[in-house]
Amino acid sequence: MAGRIEISVMLLLLIATTSNAAISCSAVIKDLRPCVNYLVKGSGKPPSTCCAGASALASAATSSADKKAACACIKSAAKNMKPKNDLAQALPSNCGITLPVAISPNVDCSKVG
Repeated sequence: MAGRIEISVMLLLLIATTSNAAISCSAVIKDLRPCVNYLVKGSGKPPSTCCAGASALASAATSSADKKAACACIKSAAKNMKPKNDLAQALPSNCGITLPVAISPNVDCSKVG
């Protein structure tokens, strides 16, 4: 199963790096979808599928335009799903990654880039 996740992540990276357009909101949501239940109702460490998706997003959102697009999408999604703030803030460190955007309904996307 881990091999399939790695292949999926590599495919996402290939797709993301061959496009000149900013990352799409659907791609951001797809990457973070495995994190929704954890962020809303979870506790402790995030599931591995969540970390794999968050890592794929971190790798895909490299340009300033990507980061701003991802920010707007995450901000909108966070307003709808109302994640637990402590879990959302700890997600990157709990997954051992750096996300270019905070998972928050209050993030200032004009400062992302």
